[in-house]
Amino acid sequence: MTDFTCAIDVDGVAVITWDVPGKSMNVLSLEGTQELSDLIDKAHADADVKGIVITSGKPDFAGGMDLNVIAQMKENAGDDPARGVFDGIMQLHALERKIELAGMDPKTKKGGKPTAAALPGTSLGIGLEIPLSCHRRFAADNPKAKIGFPEIKVGIFPGAGGTTRLARMLGAMAASPFLLQGKMVNPKAAKSAGLIDEVIEPGQLLEKAKEWVLNASVADIVKPWDARGYKMPGGAPYHPAGFMTFVGASAMVNGQTMGVYPAAKAMLSAIYEGAMVPFDTALQIEARWFTNVLMNPSSGAMIRSLFLNKEALEKGAVRPTGVADQKVRKVGVLGAGMMGAGIAYVSANAGIEVVLVDQKQAAADKGKSYSEGILDKGIARKKVTPEKKAEVLDRINATTDFAALKGCDLIIEAVFEDPKIKAEVTTKVEAIVDEDCIFATNTSTLPISDLAKVSQRPEQYIGIHFFSPVDKMLLVEIIKGKQTGDRAVAKALDYVRQIRKTPIVVNDARFFYANRCVIPYLNEGMRMITEGVAPALIDNAAKLVGMPVGPLQLVDETSLDLAAKIATATKAAMGNAYTDSDVDELVFWMVDNDHLGRKSLAGFYDYDEKGKRGGFWPALGDKYPKRPEQPDLSDVQHRLLMVQVLEAVRALEEGVLTDIREGDVGAILGWGFAPWSGGPFSWLDIIGAAKAVEICENLEKSHGERFSAPKLLRDIASAGDTFYGRFTDQAGKAA
Repeated sequence: MTDFTCAIDVDGVAVITWDVPGKSMNVLSLEGTQELSDLIDKAHADADVKGIVITSGKPDFAGGMDLNVIAQMKENAGDDPARGVFDGIMQLHALERKIELAGMDPKTKKGGKPTAAALPGTSLGIGLEIPLSCHRRFAADNPKAKIGFPEIKVGIFPGAGGTTRLARMLGAMAASPFLLQGKMVNPKAAKSAGLIDEVIEPGQLLEKAKEWVLNASVADIVKPWDARGYKMPGGAPYHPAGFMTFVGASAMVNGQTMGVYPAAKAMLSAIYEGAMVPFDTALQIEARWFTNVLMNPSSGAMIRSLFLNKEALEKGAVRPTGVADQKVRKVGVLGAGMMGAGIAYVSANAGIEVVLVDQKQAAADKGKSYSEGILDKGIARKKVTPEKKAEVLDRINATTDFAALKGCDLIIEAVFEDPKIKAEVTTKVEAIVDEDCIFATNTSTLPISDLAKVSQRPEQYIGIHFFSPVDKMLLVEIIKGKQTGDRAVAKALDYVRQIRKTPIVVNDARFFYANRCVIPYLNEGMRMITEGVAPALIDNAAKLVGMPVGPLQLVDETSLDLAAKIATATKAAMGNAYTDSDVDELVFWMVDNDHLGRKSLAGFYDYDEKGKRGGFWPALGDKYPKRPEQPDLSDVQHRLLMVQVLEAVRALEEGVLTDIREGDVGAILGWGFAPWSGGPFSWLDIIGAAKAVEICENLEKSHGERFSAPKLLRDIASAGDTFYGRFTDQAGKAA
């Protein structure tokens, strides 16, 4: 079985087809790299071959590099993994340079064989780097196709020539959205940006690529950087315009990453340094910086969590075995508020028939109009057609009639967070739906096992916790009650897969997993206010350690009155065990002063009439004067990180989490836990459990028992172990 095959047509065009057996999307392996290299050599050596077209046997061209290849490179190098990675990357550079130079005479630039890329669909990562080395790129007019370099989003950058080539093709400024932001575009937008040369009707793609190959001139196959007099678009670093570009790019990178993401800085260094040397030397520089990033534990953790683990969870890594396919055909959504409306939209958009029920028809219609609003925005951005909009809306039946739920195989209840109301609708719905229907509650705080007590079929009762806004948030938290059966879990997982989101499965406990970890983060930020810590120090410390927003800003976004409701309910449930009374004083004072957060245009921050955030509310300083001596930045950061991380460890220790992969992926996607770290367990492995215990002990002395290191953390520290070493096998699966 081979990944690449070659067929020479009657006109002398060698068509190399990439079609990895058993894969829905092509990915490049070490074996595939060698196969392609050998086929290029044969085509160059064959006198009957006039040119080459590289294409795909699948609907898409390629999804990128198989990131397990990086691990292979390290393993093959033994005691010098960095050398293994560098040499492996340089092999990719050699392959692409071979395509680029086309077998031509290096002095006369003659005798080369033109090579075109014919891209039927999505072309990402190495799937764009190989085409960039070709002499012309043809893409099918496929609006669903994505073209670009998403690597920065998983902690690396395009290191197989993509960074150097794109920067030299477009200039550093024009290339930055694709390199530094991971922007992916459709073929027509890719042509406008200069990534693609021609967009062709799908049925004519190969024909047009062959036609170009047969008619290409000598000048057509000499890359700009291989021709005399090449100048970098926008100016090289020592050019006045280029100097301004690179100064601006450096400021932008540091402003966006806060200096905690190594890949962005390394990529900018590769572009800057590479722009001042010949092209082949620039490729070596790119490979060195890429190796540097791959050897950084942060990048390794991001790749593991945001690519390998995320993909494994989406493919059913924790799905119960032996349960037949539970694809959802018709879903009933109870409650047409913002959450229910969002659930209805993502379901209908995934092709599922939806019954959206509310007490009043006006409320149900308003819930359906939420979908219409999203689709209208998509039409305005030319990402949705009017026909698609009509299809999606036709799938949503907005009604007050519970009888319409008959025939649903999944119910998702999204009514108010009130056990009595939830109990009423559960009883009412179970009397209508078929006996095999799975009933799910979308709750963020109420224990699933308690809610399931009113159910006639508790083994078919489960929690499905969406994050707001549903259409944008990638994570869905599935909660198993004490009696929840495997079919209910499988149904929830299969549904989440249908709506193209990432699931984690946790056992029932107060606040489950995500809220259990994020609420202490919010409370710690507010607690510091009561201690006289400057609000700006609190939120900026969080951002400087990689949190997307500070705790005070996040409270404003989620609202103070919600915080007050959660505090009241939690205190009632926990009694004397409740430990956040000092925070409650601040929360209730804010609510009493109508500072409910952004929705009221008044919270910890002041807002203008359009909701734009300004400075901090001056009255905070009157109520809680700032201490003359402010704490060290590291102390604030340790407090904010550790309150989250320790809850994650306790969740694992108590069996709420059963798989640390879910703990890391859930933390990043659910509430944005410092993505550069790979998640709380990856962060503990990066700094070491012993160091973590030391930090905890210092914090506990200064700030209280909430920072006490759990027994599990101490055990791992004393054993000199790691979380991933203890809880996963060599293949990275849960042990």
